[in-house]
Amino acid sequence: MNAPARHESYVLEDGEKPVELIEDTKIPNAATIKIVKQDHTLGNMLRAQLLSMPQILFAGYKVPHPLHPYFIIKIQTDGTVTPQEILEQACTKLIGTLSSLETKFRREFSYKDMESSGAGAVTSHVEDPYGTNSGAWGRGREYLDF
Repeated sequence: MNAPARHESYVLEDGEKPVELIEDTKIPNAATIKIVKQDHTLGNMLRAQLLSMPQILFAGYKVPHPLHPYFIIKIQTDGTVTPQEILEQACTKLIGTLSSLETKFRREFSYKDMESSGAGAVTSHVEDPYGTNSGAWGRGREYLDF
């Protein structure tokens, strides 16, 4: 049909740049960044990470058309750092957050494997991550308590 081949949405072609920075001449300390072969998943995570940083005055993204595999993110800083530097910092923090999340998931699933293997003595001190058996909801704990 009209949709491009699936691999065209994610595989960079020879010589294609994954990131293109365009400095904004009308707004101080601002830039527009085009990130190719990505979609809402990365765009929303980057925007959220940027907005959590104190140097950011504005961060927003858009996907101009669903059939074109890129998004545009606009960043404005307070002038202490450039938009390019703050984007690099946000990417580094996001990678660290995702790495930490992966470690926590692997740990929780290893606990689940120990429980299902029949080790009765192990299950008595293993914390239930979902709070279904231990009454964790009543103790004011968050879901999965990151």
